[in-house]
Parts: sequence; C-alpha cells; structure tokens
Amino acid sequence: MIRIGILGDIGSGKSFVAKNFGYPVFNADYEVIKIYKSDKKVFGKLKKLFPQQISSFPINKKEITKIILDKNSNLKKIIQIIHKEVRKKMNIFINKNKHKKIVILDIPLLLENKINQKKDILIFVDSKKKDILQRLVKRRNFNKKLFDRFKEIQFSAAFKKKRSQFTIQNNYKKKTLKRDIKIILNQIL
Repeated sequence: MIRIGILGDIGSGKSFVAKNFGYPVFNADYEVIKIYKSDKKVFGKLKKLFPQQISSFPINKKEITKIILDKNSNLKKIIQIIHKEVRKKMNIFINKNKHKKIVILDIPLLLENKINQKKDILIFVDSKKKDILQRLVKRRNFNKKLFDRFKEIQFSAAFKKKRSQFTIQNNYKKKTLKRDIKIILNQIL
C-alpha cells in the first residue's frame, strides 16, 4: 500500500485535493469533530485539564476555541490529547484499507506530529495567499486569532514544500486538479 500525505497551508485546499484522488481518504479534521461529539474518554481528559471552560458532553467547539485563545500553551495540551485518538483512528483506517493500492492522509499536522513514515509520498498543495484568505474568510466560524494560533504551531509552507516529492498548484478548478493528480499517479504507480 502506498500512503500519500497531503501537505499545505491552512485553507490551501488539502481536503479538496485529497477527495479528488479517487482513493480512500483519512480526514483528520473530520475525525476530530467526531471525537468531540462522541468520545467520552477525551471529554473526561479535557474536562480534567480545563474544568472551568468545558461544561458538558458533547464538547462544544466554541469552548475549545475559547480555551485555545485564552493561553498559548493550551493548543498544544489539546493536541496532545486529541492526536493520540486521531492516530488510533488513522491506524484503524489504514488496517481497514490495507489491501488498497493507495490511501490518502489528509492530516494538517502530519509532519509536525511525526505521523508520516519515511516511505510516504508527500504532496504539497500550493495556493495563492490571496485565494487562501478569500476562502478562509468565507468559512462559517472563521476566526483570525484562531487561524494565527494554528499557524504558529505549523511548519512553514516552504519547509513542507521542500519535504514534498510533488506539488499541486491548486487553482480550485476540478479539471486542472484531475489532470495534475493523473500525472502524479502515473509517476507513482
């Protein structure tokens, strides 16, 4: 099985690119949402860490946002708890898809949390800064301060691009994207 890790800045279109490969996708952001909604063990750990801020189960995303913005170190504390669970879910996903030719890993902190393996194929999704900002501002619940807090803990786009074997220039057009994916898959397979 070939593992393809999708890298890029927040809002660069990683999930859009991942979905268009036509192979099973592990989407870490989606898994985090599910964990907040259904994992009582994670709720217990977060409630213990932030008893004043976390009020009830399922975990309210607004409470998490407030905790992250209250103190710089809070984001790392939350990530330590959440990413253990995300990693478990990823391992289940990989096991379930072990007979597939390719799996796609759409994990924003893939490199930062050392989730990638040496043999993984890394693809950097490159987008123009102005396009990224326009897309982010359109998102429901976009919070610039939260965005900045996440940017602080991520490797730079230049570093991610350098670590990648391939780059996809995302212009948000499906036809161009499909062509670029086909070129990459022809080189990999």
